[in-house]
Amino acid sequence: MSHSFKETPHNAITDSGIARVIPCKELDYGDPVKWLALAANDMKRAPVHTLLYGCVFALIPWSITYLVNLTGWHLIIMPAIVCFMLIGPFLAAGLYDVSWELEKGHKPTLLHSLKAMKRNAVNGWGFGMVLLIMMIFWLRVASLIHALYPPYLDDTLSDLWPFLLLGTGIGIVFSVLLLFISAFTQPILMERKVDLATALLTSVNAVWMNKIPMLIWSGIIFSTVALGFVTGFFGFIVLMPLIGYASWHAYIDTIETKRHRNFV
Repeated sequence: MSHSFKETPHNAITDSGIARVIPCKELDYGDPVKWLALAANDMKRAPVHTLLYGCVFALIPWSITYLVNLTGWHLIIMPAIVCFMLIGPFLAAGLYDVSWELEKGHKPTLLHSLKAMKRNAVNGWGFGMVLLIMMIFWLRVASLIHALYPPYLDDTLSDLWPFLLLGTGIGIVFSVLLLFISAFTQPILMERKVDLATALLTSVNAVWMNKIPMLIWSGIIFSTVALGFVTGFFGFIVLMPLIGYASWHAYIDTIETKRHRNFV
């Protein structure tokens, strides 16, 4: 798979001066489906790695649910989610490495994928902190919306809908912001020795330049996560590796390089 180098069109992101922005290509509307097909092929070629990482991703929500039911202490949800937000990007890096090794024609190994988590680790931890700050801020906003709900109102749809509408609207804003900053940041940090600002701005620019395809991609991710919850987290065993592999192919398909990638 090869892409020609092209200059990134000038916009407010590329002209910000905060960091350099790696060029991106323009995507087609059907590309997200292509990424899923490539990911499904990776799953067939690396079934053991897929199962191991899938079980880890499913074990995390299982553990949170079990601890809450065991202790009745719902406050444990917050520190558990904090830990997941910090280690999540590193788990994803392991999946990216499996797809990367397959693309090179190599046989992926668990040790090699685990070592991938140490690539650009400082900026990787920084990205985890960015996600953590966003999550804490969203939780504070959600708490504020809940606090604004008058106690004298009944729990009827007619009374709840203004607050549900407000919460949904703010949730959508946070989700879109998360898509912009996280779509390509982690794979950029894993493949390239760049700083966090460069990775973040490159991701924002790539999403901005491909709004419709990335909107379709975000809808696919949301649907898979929802399916994982509906299946009692069992679906995560298959769905999370699928999205992880597909995210790597999305990155390779979107972010340009000055030299052709010689995978073999």
